[in-house]
Amino acid sequence: FPVTIYPAFTHCMSLLPSKQEFLEIGCFEGRATCWMLKHALDSDGRITCIDTFEGGEEHAKHGVDFTGLRRQFEDNIQEAKGENQYVKVIQDVSYNGLAELIAKGSEFDFIYIDGSHQAKDVLTDACMAFGMLRKGGIMLFDDYLWDDMAGVLHRPKIAVDAFVNIFSDQCKVSVVGYQQGVTKL
Repeated sequence: FPVTIYPAFTHCMSLLPSKQEFLEIGCFEGRATCWMLKHALDSDGRITCIDTFEGGEEHAKHGVDFTGLRRQFEDNIQEAKGENQYVKVIQDVSYNGLAELIAKGSEFDFIYIDGSHQAKDVLTDACMAFGMLRKGGIMLFDDYLWDDMAGVLHRPKIAVDAFVNIFSDQCKVSVVGYQQGVTKL
């Protein structure tokens, strides 16, 4: 199962002080998860993945069948996971999964936001997740420049820009490009 990933991931990993606890919002079939397991997460690290395994709005309008998506994700993870690595899966909408993690006092070194492409969902995910990001940790937003021509509210960029402006005293932009990342101060 070949895994390709944007260079932003490699850059983020070079900046992280710790690679023990990762959070991924929107894991789909697990390509990014597998990359993190093989190339970034500590050999005894933990990654928590939140996904409905039902796809998003952009998939629904194309009639994509998601039967077996969770199984595909699990199969891919089993191939990539190290013996002492742990993968926790929360199959739910992101705000429910994030609320569960917040209630447990979870903390993460790296958070990857790649769930919904709707601005309101991206902003919600970012605001809920940021409190769980450790100082010096990085939150990476996928599809920052994604545009399906459905209007500005369906673009992650508007949410990421709003988040960066609102939290400018608590983070700095550390990755710029198709993916955008912030480091928590």
